[in-house]
Amino acid sequence: MRMGTNKAFLDINGERLIDRTVKIFKDIFHELILVTNSPLDYLKQDCVIVTDILKNKGALGGIYTGLFFASHDRAFVCACDMPFLNKAFIKYMIERCGDNDIVVPRSPDGLQPLHAIYSRRCLPAIKRIIDRDQLKITGFYKGLKTLEIPWDVIKSYDPEGKMFFNVNTPEELEQIL
Repeated sequence: MRMGTNKAFLDINGERLIDRTVKIFKDIFHELILVTNSPLDYLKQDCVIVTDILKNKGALGGIYTGLFFASHDRAFVCACDMPFLNKAFIKYMIERCGDNDIVVPRSPDGLQPLHAIYSRRCLPAIKRIIDRDQLKITGFYKGLKTLEIPWDVIKSYDPEGKMFFNVNTPEELEQIL
């Protein structure tokens, strides 16, 4: 909401971000869980809609809630404001899961925890740091089996380096339009 409006409903080239994201995910996943604190805004979306179990815990609370309600052992997690999601790269990440608890890309900007796959085995670790009010997403990674996808692999799917871009300001929206 940093832009004075719900970023999920931003129009990018004639398509709302949420509609584009749901369409991409429908092609990949059997289950879609949308975590929001304004569920009535999303009633037209064909997915499971849930609200945060642990209130006011930011993105980490959203990850916890999504994993809690997931019926599968793993869930792909992403932010609602990423206009350049890459279906082929997400599938690549899925293929690399193995017995890892976390599969996360590492770009030159660092880890991308809001474009990652998490196992339900992460739930206790997430809950522990939330209980201490430590809300940095990567704060629960220690001790969990983590596979980092290196930049050279990411570049092969995203030569322009836009995949992890998220829209935070009107200027950034203008830039991508």
